[in-house]
Amino acid sequence: MIDLAGALTAIQSIMFNTGTMQKERLGQKGLSVERKINGVELVTEVDILSEKMLLQTIGKAYPDHDILSEECGAIRQNSDYLWVIDPLDGTTNYAQGIPIFAISVALQYQGTTVLGAVYQPVLGEMFTALKGRGAHLNGRELAVSQKFVLADCVLATGFPYDKAVHKENNAAYFTHFVPRVRGLRRLGAAAYDLACVAAGRFDGFWEINLSPWDVAAGTLLVQEAGGEVILLNKRGVSLIAGNAAVCRMIRAGIAAVDACCV
Repeated sequence: MIDLAGALTAIQSIMFNTGTMQKERLGQKGLSVERKINGVELVTEVDILSEKMLLQTIGKAYPDHDILSEECGAIRQNSDYLWVIDPLDGTTNYAQGIPIFAISVALQYQGTTVLGAVYQPVLGEMFTALKGRGAHLNGRELAVSQKFVLADCVLATGFPYDKAVHKENNAAYFTHFVPRVRGLRRLGAAAYDLACVAAGRFDGFWEINLSPWDVAAGTLLVQEAGGEVILLNKRGVSLIAGNAAVCRMIRAGIAAVDACCV
């Protein structure tokens, strides 16, 4: 296996440089914003430039590795290693000038995520994890929340890009949890949501119909911070994250809603 600590150091450097560029262009007049093929999701010129910066560095350092990135898709080399990249998670926020977005980079070895990093450029927060070595925020060790009563919890969630046309759009689950928790937040950047779960800021998180690049790094952060990630039998990548008790309570709530809707 490659030197994971060395790889993490190198990845943090390019993520920092990419984040600096993103901050400089945030709120820029005339920012090019287009719709993807699905007609709903947005992509900006900063998404494309961010991906280019990341791929150039990773491709130069690890030319034989596979890559899966949000904008360019899959680059296959038949390698045991796969880099999973979201160059700008929270594009809608970014296009609106809202400073809540993140860069997410993960490395998988034979299908298992062994390295993860999520960088929030505006706050200068670098969340990192190596499998079996814990999760950290700017070098400080992280641990998930230890709340065990749903009414005391602040949860986070999000809505799928096709929420206007698909019946499985999270609205019913959101409505179920609103009166049952202390607070419910929707930041618009799943990678950062998961990082905040790892940091104990959010007590739990759930979302449906995500993509691998949204969650690869954040999932490892939560697990290495002592939490659990439960996959849901729903479309796309759908999951719950938090401590074991909170995950069970969120799953029970989702199951109750599903039972009522059958």
